[in-house]
Amino acid sequence: MIAGRLKPSHGQIDIGSTVKIGYYDQLGRELNVNQRVREAVAGDKGDPSVEDNQLMRQFWFDGDAQFAPISTLSGGERRRLQLLLTLIEQPNVLLLDEPTNDLDLDTLRALEDYLDEWPGIVVVVSHDRVFLDRTVIDVLALDGHGGAAVVPGGVAGWLKNHNASPTHQIAAAQRGKLIAKSTPVATTSAEKIKPAKSPSTLKRLLAQAEKTLVQTNAAEQKISEELAQAGSDHTTLARITANLANAQTKVAAAEETWIALAAEAEAQEIDIR
Repeated sequence: MIAGRLKPSHGQIDIGSTVKIGYYDQLGRELNVNQRVREAVAGDKGDPSVEDNQLMRQFWFDGDAQFAPISTLSGGERRRLQLLLTLIEQPNVLLLDEPTNDLDLDTLRALEDYLDEWPGIVVVVSHDRVFLDRTVIDVLALDGHGGAAVVPGGVAGWLKNHNASPTHQIAAAQRGKLIAKSTPVATTSAEKIKPAKSPSTLKRLLAQAEKTLVQTNAAEQKISEELAQAGSDHTTLARITANLANAQTKVAAAEETWIALAAEAEAQEIDIR
């Protein structure tokens, strides 16, 4: 509704005259595969501006990569370009829907650095605790029964002030940047993991857990896309639905493992960024 793609069933949404919304969603904008990266970024300008070139370099499109045909880009590179094209438009309200699903770690770190200095409003929906810790100051905790409260300290602050429960939903709240999060929070704690792991071991396990989480989310997304494109054959639909349920179970397990490891690292005051 903020992006204008849906209209509210009742009430109204007032958007200021100076607001320019950018939306990076999970489907991604359509790309012209006959263009080169540089041409897509330049758009109607003819040539990229100085700011465009700086942003391309910041997001790993430098040198020859700027002249690469879009048709030769990998899936991850196309998602990075789609993100870049959203930022090139210079929105002052940026909506990011699960940005960590299809972006590699280098791109995510570049995005985090970009948001650190960016003066606009950001709304993020994400399961990625590391990304949220880098970008969230306050969260709006929804209790699932119509109640909501601003909680300072980001996700860590929310976890400290609430008993983690699978029924809880976390969402976004504004402070100058506004970050949104909406995901079940598993009941996990450092006590579930044997203590006395060294910092290096914890970082290694966290890196493995993060990789697993990315892979399981990618697998779930692929099956979701297969389901969306499936016809009306009941046998096929049943098979895909079963595969999707299995993939979702793996995502939940991966999320629980990551949160537990992150909680232990936090308890030991280990910087996991």
